[in-house]
Amino acid sequence: MTDKTILRALKGETLPVPPIWMMRQAGRYLPEYRATRAQAGDFLSLCYNPELAAEVTLQPIRRYGFDAAILFADILLVPQALGADLWFVTGEGPRLSTVTAQGDFDTLKPASAVHETLAPVYETLRILSRALPAETTLIGFAGAPWTVATYMIAGRGTPDQAPAHALKAENRALFEALLERLTEATIEYLSAQVEAGAECVKLFDSWAGSLNGADFDAYALAPAKRIIAELKARHPGLPVIAFPREAGEKYVGFARATGADCVALDNSVAADWAAQHVQVDGCVQGNLASSHMVTGGQALVDETRAIVEAFRNGPHIFNLGHGITPDADPENVQLMIDTVRAMAPAT
Repeated sequence: MTDKTILRALKGETLPVPPIWMMRQAGRYLPEYRATRAQAGDFLSLCYNPELAAEVTLQPIRRYGFDAAILFADILLVPQALGADLWFVTGEGPRLSTVTAQGDFDTLKPASAVHETLAPVYETLRILSRALPAETTLIGFAGAPWTVATYMIAGRGTPDQAPAHALKAENRALFEALLERLTEATIEYLSAQVEAGAECVKLFDSWAGSLNGADFDAYALAPAKRIIAELKARHPGLPVIAFPREAGEKYVGFARATGADCVALDNSVAADWAAQHVQVDGCVQGNLASSHMVTGGQALVDETRAIVEAFRNGPHIFNLGHGITPDADPENVQLMIDTVRAMAPAT
């Protein structure tokens, strides 16, 4: 029996106080992160420097005592490991060489070749598994195939994922071949993360909400199901968190359909609704609006309490509905944590 609260919640245990961590908890809102990133030189250099990547992963644990640390990396390291060019434009975000024609796809490496590029990430996990406090869960992660494909097809982030939807409509065979390659690579990557020390993994499908109907089932749900099944076959008992962001009604039954141990919720769904329709299948994670980390005050306290109360009768990991933003106030993070931990029922 583990004493780690996150792992207990993921096994379906209802705890008196929900464990807590925060998406992008190692990030630009923290002065210590900004100092380490400056030391690394640029974002990708930080991702591929195991000592510095481990350091920024540990910083929010030291400052706040979160119940989990999530590996510091980026979902776009996988396309880079498959042979895509990747760079970051200051103030604008990532850029990639595109996959829009068969010739582009043919230059990609096989999924089994990703480990050569991603070896430093595994070393980061090995460092963290030794350095983290005994009670802190180490979470690995990857982007889901659809979300990663949207960046590979467009060469950048887009507001509506239109280039990926266009390729899906115009050349379904190429689109599906890319998703297949990404699915295989994601299995390889996450499996290696577990071997390096990750105790659970999270699959981020940030753009799942732009898939509708049968497309959602084929390109968000089915790849998640396959990845989770393969990971659990290789690593029996491995807990997996799935985050099909902005899935709306499609959150209902997603854990059951995919085999995920926990479904992370964005803040576009109400906690009361999710408790009734999603938490019935097991652990849920979420779902405070990240804007509260900027504005703080009584609204933060009230909404935090309401979420904890809504999910009190089942397994729950407290988190934001999306990643914390660079303009957040570190003091508001502490206020959120204090509010959650003060809600222990009277004994």
